[in-house]
Amino acid sequence: MKKVIVAALAAMLASASGAAAQDASATATYGETRLRSGFTPDPHSVSLTAGGSIDASRIGSPCTGSIANAPDYEVTYTAGSLPLYIYVNSSSDTTLVVNGPDGQWYCDDDSNGGVNPQVTFNSPRSGTYDIWVGTFSGGTAAATLHISELADDDSSDPEPDDWSMPDASMRATYGEVALRSGFTPDPHRVRLTAGGAVPASNVSDLCAGTIAVAPDYQVTYTAGSLPLVFRSESSTDTTLVINGPDGQWYCNDDGWHSNNAEVRFDKPASGVYDVWIGVYGGGTSSANLLVTETP
Repeated sequence: MKKVIVAALAAMLASASGAAAQDASATATYGETRLRSGFTPDPHSVSLTAGGSIDASRIGSPCTGSIANAPDYEVTYTAGSLPLYIYVNSSSDTTLVVNGPDGQWYCDDDSNGGVNPQVTFNSPRSGTYDIWVGTFSGGTAAATLHISELADDDSSDPEPDDWSMPDASMRATYGEVALRSGFTPDPHRVRLTAGGAVPASNVSDLCAGTIAVAPDYQVTYTAGSLPLVFRSESSTDTTLVINGPDGQWYCNDDGWHSNNAEVRFDKPASGVYDVWIGVYGGGTSSANLLVTETP
């Protein structure tokens, strides 16, 4: 749900003596993009982990929440005649801090309905927007950052995360690999943060937990005569959601060792497997993804 905000809330620049530690010159943790007015798809969405150890209020009012040192995301934008909306969806109470092309700080808390923030630029400038997503009460939380030029005033619309789907076309957050049957070492193991703000049940009633929009990991697999097995490994109750080479969705909860999940392809097809590890109870958790042919 995107709401039109009359004007962005600009915070005063922190003075050098204020020692605000956030650094707009640092490389953005979750990447960067270039967008030109009229971009598609709209919204441009990024899954990330909000929060950090820096008190955003040190920038000045109305900035609030806990943010990281480096920006979470950077957008280089070429403006046109449309407004620019930067907003967040999360099951946690999140905040926004944006350093605009003019060097000013723009902050918000709770303008996007409920506990989600939105910063609106009614006449945006071309240039770089460095973006931090904070957590109001400290700590970290799974969140989805959205960049949009489209406004929707219908407050009866569901929150985006109530109906949003994972997007297999997005770049996997924790990387990708090409594996050929007989690969070593086996298992192929990847450390990642499981979970997100999207209910996996949006994919299918057979899917459980909450996942991110972008895949956690992508495997391009050349099949042989062996089965292909994906497993989650965590101290938390995790789930698996996989989009296979056939475009179908495959899900599991608790199929391997208590609270861990397993998806098995006895006769796997060659192609791309996009993999999400979900958290059954919501939120995020550290986890391992295991890809193996020797179950």
